[in-house]
Amino acid sequence: MSLRNVIYCGICSYPPEYCEFSGKLKRCKVWLSENHPDRFAQEYGSAETDETAAKLAASSIGDEREEKLEKDLLKLQSKQENREQRELAKKLSSKVVIRREARTKRKCMVAISGLEVFEIDMKKLAKTFASKFATGCSVSKNAEKKEEIVIQGDLADEAEAYIHKLLEEKGMKDVKVEQIDTKKKKKPTTDADASEN
Repeated sequence: MSLRNVIYCGICSYPPEYCEFSGKLKRCKVWLSENHPDRFAQEYGSAETDETAAKLAASSIGDEREEKLEKDLLKLQSKQENREQRELAKKLSSKVVIRREARTKRKCMVAISGLEVFEIDMKKLAKTFASKFATGCSVSKNAEKKEEIVIQGDLADEAEAYIHKLLEEKGMKDVKVEQIDTKKKKKPTTDADASEN
């Protein structure tokens, strides 16, 4: 078994047979002819093509095209970085709301909203809450048509601690988690109800 010596281009870092896909072929040819003339002859032919490659490399058309491609690539990279920064700022500025609602008598439920911004799978999280707290848990739409997790029972503090831990694992420690306690409105008593008692 013999080892094969692979040559990589000093311009585009591809093997010479793939330089044409780099967008820098003219400069690659010049580099290959200067550093590995035998490989250049194998890939591109005789000394005539060597002169042609030198002339092409000297022309400004290829350089302009490469510069334009590099500028476009830099623009795309900066746009991507800006988009990522905006998404991170949006995530950090948003907050998770844990709302405790009284149902009947001493029963209550907890609704958690605002997690969709953090790209958390709500159904998986609901299953995790159901198994972790041994209670009923589901995903439903709230009045704003956004998904929220509804947990049966008074587990707001436990849910908040778990959400803090989950967000810290995702690298977002500064996210606000707010608890709201909403009381169920009692039916107003009328004079007829009062006279019966």
